[in-house]
Amino acid sequence: MQIKSAEFLISNTDLDKCPKPDKPEYAFIGRSNVGKSSLINMLVSRHGLAKTSQTPGKTQLVNHFIINKEWYLVDLPGYGFAQVGKATRAGFARMIDAYLTTRANLLCTFVLIDGRIAPQKIDLDFITRLGEQGIPFVLVFTKTEKLKSGGLQNIQDRYKAALTEMGWDEFPQMFLTSATSRAGQKELLDFIEPLNKAFEIPQMGEKRPWQQ
Repeated sequence: MQIKSAEFLISNTDLDKCPKPDKPEYAFIGRSNVGKSSLINMLVSRHGLAKTSQTPGKTQLVNHFIINKEWYLVDLPGYGFAQVGKATRAGFARMIDAYLTTRANLLCTFVLIDGRIAPQKIDLDFITRLGEQGIPFVLVFTKTEKLKSGGLQNIQDRYKAALTEMGWDEFPQMFLTSATSRAGQKELLDFIEPLNKAFEIPQMGEKRPWQQ
């Protein structure tokens, strides 16, 4: 897929104000310091589209971007560490859960994980919730330019082992990426393209594809 345009549309906390669910949509989420904004900018080849910051937890809204006039990319607030109060974090969690479980055109959630560190409980817990709710997702390991080739396979194996211990018998698809080297850009876009082609606009009250 060639990225011809990438534009910001709207930020909000009111899901009723999200764009009409008439295009395929993909959500990006991860812990607050995982490099989400940098990865989004790399993916769509638009420096500065998603705002990067040295302060974790700056994304506090549901941010919609439209790519190639054809599909929506959504930047969600990070989970875990954020320099906000407990009540605000709880509000983020409710907003994220409501978005993930009700957005009719959401085809896949990209869960971003720092590829440099061992599996973390907070990531595994979030992955488990997605699995329990039947929400399609993939794992996207970030910052992999800092790993040697053996480390790239090792992080995937460690997550598979951790998920096996938690009772998983099938694993989500995994991608290795780097905003610095642009690794993984083609693979992610190649993953999205056939989903876009198969998308059908959901009818009012229609169940999402995985709820059929």
